[in-house]
Amino acid sequence: MSESVLIVDDDPDIQAFLRSLFASAGYRVTVASNGEEGLERALEGRPDLILADVMMPKMDGFEFAEQIRKDPRVSSTSIIMVTARSQLTDKVLGLVSGADDYVLKPFDPVELLARVSGTLRRAREMRGASPLTGLPGNLRIQEEIQQRVNGGQPFALLYADLDHFKAYNDRYGFERGDQAIQMLANILGRLAQGMGGPDPFVGHVGGDDFVMLVDPDLAENLAKELCGVFDQEMPSLYDEDDAQRGQVEVRDRQGSLAHFPLLSVSVGVAGNGHHSFSHHGEAVALATEMKQLAKRQPGSSFAVDRRHA
Repeated sequence: MSESVLIVDDDPDIQAFLRSLFASAGYRVTVASNGEEGLERALEGRPDLILADVMMPKMDGFEFAEQIRKDPRVSSTSIIMVTARSQLTDKVLGLVSGADDYVLKPFDPVELLARVSGTLRRAREMRGASPLTGLPGNLRIQEEIQQRVNGGQPFALLYADLDHFKAYNDRYGFERGDQAIQMLANILGRLAQGMGGPDPFVGHVGGDDFVMLVDPDLAENLAKELCGVFDQEMPSLYDEDDAQRGQVEVRDRQGSLAHFPLLSVSVGVAGNGHHSFSHHGEAVALATEMKQLAKRQPGSSFAVDRRHA
């Protein structure tokens, strides 16, 4: 279904123009003539984005934006303010009121559509981002892989997760477990930026699972570096006695002590160099198979798919 835009403006000519502009661009459009009516329309339709004039009767755009942000039913809706007032203080007030962007009249229709598209894209990415790591989540990951599959762009997919993470969580608790996940996310981000080539991508599948998309010629070195850097930084996650002992003791449900190795990372690497993918799930399945192969090795390890289709 197409995304929806609510136009809140007291000028009938601008209403008609914007309705036609956004409808022709494929958006579902509703309109309101003032802030009070705009609140009603927002609660009824839950639009993806609101385009609100600042100078309106009954309730100006600043108060309207504040009311939207206070209501949990629509508080996450994107808002762009439109006004003829160009004073810096007005722009600041609009942003402080809760607007995501600020457009001056007279506006260029092409620029306005671009602003709306960009604001909606950022909102989609934020909704799909992991609250723990801030990295793109499952939906965004699937879109990114599929985009590279559709474009025939050479890529390698690195699928990484932590080994013995449950034992670590049981020993230290969820808060420190989150710190371990954040450490892995941070390492992946640094390596992607430093070694990932011109267009790297890092996503957080969930839990302790991550993916990285990179140039296939760089993938094996990246996987090797990931294992090495993680092993260097991992001991800081442990109390000193556990780190020196090289294992943790955790009681099972029967109360018996069990011993587990320290955290390590397993990485599966697969790409479209030897395979022709038509769906993002095919690349993920192949990388998952390689990751399971890597898990058979002790400590941090990686496995690269070198088979030909």
